[in-house]
Amino acid sequence: MRALVRREDGRAEALRRLGAEVVEGDLTDLASMHRAIEGCRRIYFGMSVSAAYLEATINTAAVARHHGVEAFVNMSQMTVTQMSISETTDSPQHKLHWLAEQALSWSGLPVVTVRPTVFLEGFFLQLAAPGVRASDELALPMGGGKTSPISAVDVARAVAVILDDPAPHIGQIYDLTGPESADLDHYARVFSEALGRPIRYRDVPLPAWSESLRQARFPEHLVRHLSAMAELTRQGRYDRMTDTMRKLTGEAPTNMRDFVKLHAAEFKQRGPAHS
Repeated sequence: MRALVRREDGRAEALRRLGAEVVEGDLTDLASMHRAIEGCRRIYFGMSVSAAYLEATINTAAVARHHGVEAFVNMSQMTVTQMSISETTDSPQHKLHWLAEQALSWSGLPVVTVRPTVFLEGFFLQLAAPGVRASDELALPMGGGKTSPISAVDVARAVAVILDDPAPHIGQIYDLTGPESADLDHYARVFSEALGRPIRYRDVPLPAWSESLRQARFPEHLVRHLSAMAELTRQGRYDRMTDTMRKLTGEAPTNMRDFVKLHAAEFKQRGPAHS
């Protein structure tokens, strides 16, 4: 097993402890990708939200095709399911995901596409935890829209199943969701049960929330993507459910209650309690 990392740090060491050969490099650099891919038969490609996403995808795909890989598992996004040559969203990242899928379909590579919905680790941990810690609030701009978040760990388990025996999956597209689709009032009640204290949902104005991300020095590309996801949630576009996770792995995806309990330390009160 080989893993490409951007820099040497504790995460790279953790991969080595798992038995991975670690290569330092950049997804947009041809030489890096030759070092990462040469000798590998199966590839998992995933990249965080970035304006360079399309370049990185095509760069990786070109080198993968050169080396004749037998499987290319591509991490995409479920919103792409609702996009077309004439329908996109306000997220620049969604457009890049859609274009990347088009390019991969033209490449002749043995591609498997994985399209998860919202990650629990994103909106419900990284972005929501500060409000839960400070004021017992899920403060997010999602209105009354429903969403079906999934844990990144569950997506990783699905990808591992595909990589272990890719042949039956080549050419397939897998939409992955969590075990339920619900609104934020429901998830606030789940947080309350899991944490043992009242948590409420507060629907915050989207413009102010987006500006708070800018003030926190989130890149503009990422701010536009997260803002579009929030608006699409308000519109009901993330109210999606599949049983694909169970079909692939034989196990149900992690539910919100178990996720919150697992990360309870991240949600622990750090300011004065609120009634």
